[in-house]
Amino acid sequence: MAARKELLTKVSKLVPPMLEKFHKGQLGRVAVIGGSEDYTGAPYFSAMASAKLGADMSHVICEPGAGQVIKTYSPNLMVHPYMRQSKNMASHESLDSVSSQVVDMLSRLHVIVIGPGLGRDKAMQDTCARVIQEARKRQIPFVLDADGLYLVQTRPELVEGYTECILTPNVVEFGRLMKSKGLKEDGDTTKVCERLSEALGGVMIIQKGSADYISNGKHTLVSDGEGGLKRSGGQGDTLTGSLATLLAYRQAYHDRIWDHENDMDRSETLAVAAYGGSSITRECSRLAFQEKGRSLQAGDLTEFVHTSFLNLIGEKTARL
Repeated sequence: MAARKELLTKVSKLVPPMLEKFHKGQLGRVAVIGGSEDYTGAPYFSAMASAKLGADMSHVICEPGAGQVIKTYSPNLMVHPYMRQSKNMASHESLDSVSSQVVDMLSRLHVIVIGPGLGRDKAMQDTCARVIQEARKRQIPFVLDADGLYLVQTRPELVEGYTECILTPNVVEFGRLMKSKGLKEDGDTTKVCERLSEALGGVMIIQKGSADYISNGKHTLVSDGEGGLKRSGGQGDTLTGSLATLLAYRQAYHDRIWDHENDMDRSETLAVAAYGGSSITRECSRLAFQEKGRSLQAGDLTEFVHTSFLNLIGEKTARL
């Protein structure tokens, strides 16, 4: 409990206070890239979690068919129908033209999430591969989940050695990643996540489960706060959106947009952001299950993001 309290205190250090001097966009510009025509809920849940945790601007970059639907879910999200599945690529379009539209948005963003609702269509996957390559060049942090992790499984060089990203595999996805690197899931459970991270060159991994193991290959944290008992699909999208906002706050922390002690380096703040995202999501699950029981659905977590933040971290004041 003492370690958990100490870690959550560090999470609170990353969170900017609410000051009058801030302008729109300083407290987080986040985009979720995914949303094929078959999967519209996942990018919405991720982007809304980001918004509910306080990001100033939450974007969804998706397929046109998904975009039309997601726009009806909430007017608070900015939806950009720039992605294309292979079958929907117009004769005048190409992988180059589609990718360039998405890449052009990177200059407007602090953090990207890749994977929610993405699917495994080749054009969608190839576009995201190009976005990852460009994000690395610009040192933009990103979170990979769901079919974004398929890129790691099939093209590990996209993330190898990049210490500004977080992978969030569930038990099945984690097993696939381990197998792709020729590793076995045996031995000390606290070391398994470390081994995969080491094999990928020190990327940050959140191994989701009854407890979440968070590791960069050298240091491992365990997030074991109480969660709900219902495992409905889509709860991981609340995690990716929460992580995105905390990573945006992390950038604000390192940019010193408010007065603070500046006593954490980038390696530590990445681990702290990962721990914070995991903890908030587990608290969302606990609160939603407490109210909904076995009827709980992924969308129920969205309404508890802010309450979970207040329960675990709380608001604060700071010097101008």
